[in-house]
Amino acid sequence: MGEALLEVKGLKKHFPIKGGILSKTVNTVKAVDGLNFIVEEGETLGLVGESGCGKSTTGRVLLRLLEATEGEVIFNNQNIFDLGKREMRSLRREMQMIFQDPYASLNPRMTVGDIIGEAMAIHGLAKGKDKERKVRELLEKVGLTAQQMRRYPHEFSGGQRQRIGIARALAVDPKIIICDEPVSALDVSIQAQVINLMEDLQEELGLTYIFIAHDLSVVKHISDRVAVMYLGKMVELADKEELYSNSQHPYTKALLSAIPLADPTANREKIILEGDVPSPINPPSGCSFHPRCPFAKDICSQEEPEFVDRGNGHFVACHLDPEEI
Repeated sequence: MGEALLEVKGLKKHFPIKGGILSKTVNTVKAVDGLNFIVEEGETLGLVGESGCGKSTTGRVLLRLLEATEGEVIFNNQNIFDLGKREMRSLRREMQMIFQDPYASLNPRMTVGDIIGEAMAIHGLAKGKDKERKVRELLEKVGLTAQQMRRYPHEFSGGQRQRIGIARALAVDPKIIICDEPVSALDVSIQAQVINLMEDLQEELGLTYIFIAHDLSVVKHISDRVAVMYLGKMVELADKEELYSNSQHPYTKALLSAIPLADPTANREKIILEGDVPSPINPPSGCSFHPRCPFAKDICSQEEPEFVDRGNGHFVACHLDPEEI
């Protein structure tokens, strides 16, 4: 762990909904609605929540693949939203992404060697024999062979394609990698191999990860701290051991109760949430979780809870005391 590498302040991403003959904005989808957090150098921050809570949108906004509606992302002491195209291009070397679908994110018309070497050429890091040597080294680093650099993506399995995606992200020596559900499309047996590879690379290269996922058991394995999102907002953030043993938000407790146990004889009370996730077009008043919360009080529907530190870096956005849940 080190000093803050990435600091997010008041981050919002709203998508306009157009309607009518003149295509006027008639409403907005509040995909990300006010996030505040810090990522420390060398750590893995897990970002979890149900589908549609804004996890992947957050990852894309942090890299400016989508432009933010509001807020700041401070990386290396500069707000990346203030940078021009040329400055942003050089910064992209230090901020990379591994995508969820390893097949869709690889160009089927390019060989693996060209896919990995492309970024090196764009950023002027290597060319010719030097580039080829680096591509071979990267392939071997991620568990593939140098002979495979002449092949095309369709000749590889899903796990191998994700290794290619990892090699491509590493090609420009990044400081931080945003991993958008990098193992959710893979078989369980392959998931473990890819996770272990990512941990080994982090240790060897001093990488920082933001690991986006909906599988809490995978997140527990790889993360140092875990942040829980619900409807575009962060509801809890804590060290992974603290979060899994002492969660203080009803939503987090419900998610954790749904993790399958390895022991079939073990008994654990499952928390079944009522209703569906509300629409991000028209989120509920007060705490956005209150319509589904079994412990909600009057204040929950009236006032939005602040995201506050309850001690030792355990942040929670909830009006209720832990004893009430």
